[in-house]
Amino acid sequence: MRPTMKDVAAEAGVALKTVSRVVNNEPGVNAATADRVRAAIERLGYSRNESARVLRQGRTSSIGLVIEDVGDPFYSGVSRAVEDVAIRHGSLVLSGSSAEEPARERELVLTFCARRVDGLIVVPAGADHSYLRSELAAGTPAVFVDRPAGEGIDVDTVLCDNRGGARMATAHLLAHGHRRVAFLGDSPAIFTAGERERGYREALGDLVDERLISMAHPTLERVRADLDRMLGMDDPPTALFTGNGRMTTTVLRALAGRRIALIGFDDFELADLLTPGVSVVAQDPAGLGRVSAELLFRRIAGEGGPAERVQLPVTLIPRGSGEIPPGG
Repeated sequence: MRPTMKDVAAEAGVALKTVSRVVNNEPGVNAATADRVRAAIERLGYSRNESARVLRQGRTSSIGLVIEDVGDPFYSGVSRAVEDVAIRHGSLVLSGSSAEEPARERELVLTFCARRVDGLIVVPAGADHSYLRSELAAGTPAVFVDRPAGEGIDVDTVLCDNRGGARMATAHLLAHGHRRVAFLGDSPAIFTAGERERGYREALGDLVDERLISMAHPTLERVRADLDRMLGMDDPPTALFTGNGRMTTTVLRALAGRRIALIGFDDFELADLLTPGVSVVAQDPAGLGRVSAELLFRRIAGEGGPAERVQLPVTLIPRGSGEIPPGG
């Protein structure tokens, strides 16, 4: 038979309430007594009945995290920061990757809700989040990170300054004499990709040439074809702005040694060790994860108020690739 908390109390020679305080990490138990209770727990092999605790407290001490791809360094940074905050709150993180598929996002979110998570952090893959209305109405808090929720869903949102960062990157190239600047971004359906394209356009103004803009999933074949087309023009670009870390690394492979000014949105591993080092606009994935998780746990704790929209700053890191002069 599975040992109970009452069995632990008898084994340790303490009151049942004392065992409860030790098990739940509550104050009010002196160190020697707590050690005696823990020793009894170990001898008996006692483990807390989570189902019963959930029924009593109405909480599972778990949150759901939906990201695009756990293998992407950017999203692994977000995930790690969320876990760090969750650990401080004594909570478990259940996570899954949507792979940019709205149906998979919906499936993951509703699966986490069925497991009665205390809250959700979502990097949305789609634009329709009406499926969340009943969960939000039932009191499950949610924070959307990196991209906002779809129309009609009023939840906390944590973003980085995508448009401002793109303006900053493009202005950096303009300041170094470039007037033919190409933009290679991800799918235009992705919020961050669209915002970065807008920032690029705002910085270039009348210098925008639609032939120098490509927006699609960053496969090597597609990027290589785009670069061959652009660089083969009579008036080719002298500089490239890439819309995310995956695009930047794909462009570097596709260039195959061709020298051109380059600046990317998102920092990436070894960017500083290349020759020249790759200039980037760096956002803070750990900051996105940390701020999102802290905001979620405030909501779980019952802090009310209107939904917040937090925008985190980005940083320009010049390393040389963006400073190559036209024709350099």
